[in-house]
Amino acid sequence: MVVASRHGSTTGIAEAIRAQLSNAGLRARLFVADDFHSFEGADAVVLGSALYAGRWLNAAQELIDRHRTELSKVPVWIFSSGPVGDPPTPTAETPEPVLRAAEAVGARDTRVFSGRLDHDLLGLGERTLMKAMRAPQGDFRDWSAIGDWADGIAAELTGSELPADADGPYIHALSAA
Repeated sequence: MVVASRHGSTTGIAEAIRAQLSNAGLRARLFVADDFHSFEGADAVVLGSALYAGRWLNAAQELIDRHRTELSKVPVWIFSSGPVGDPPTPTAETPEPVLRAAEAVGARDTRVFSGRLDHDLLGLGERTLMKAMRAPQGDFRDWSAIGDWADGIAAELTGSELPADADGPYIHALSAA
């Protein structure tokens, strides 16, 4: 997994997905997006980013832009995180910029998961903005939905024609948070 995390919420989601894929017998690794350079050897990719005003963080978008050709050659799943509030399930559909990125790499699925907002982790400007928007503080991540999505990815990969060895396919699960 490749993670660029501003406040850690999307990293937590990526870690849960990686653990679920590993439990299914797949070799899933986690990397930092800012330091990531190649998908060489990857049989599949899970890419995620936090959403801010309906847009991914630059690290995730730049990763897709730089590696579009590589990503179009392997199965890709994309997730976004960030909506907060009650109910914790995001009501918005996947934002258009994320759908364009998914289309560019032929992603098999996209998903939006609720995130976490902890005012103590925010800088002064972010904290002021969140308070002005009356964004509720709390952890709204739905671990069951995240696990179900990861299980679906694992089921698709273990039932596919991907090259596999005794340890299963090698997966880069990416996240920019």
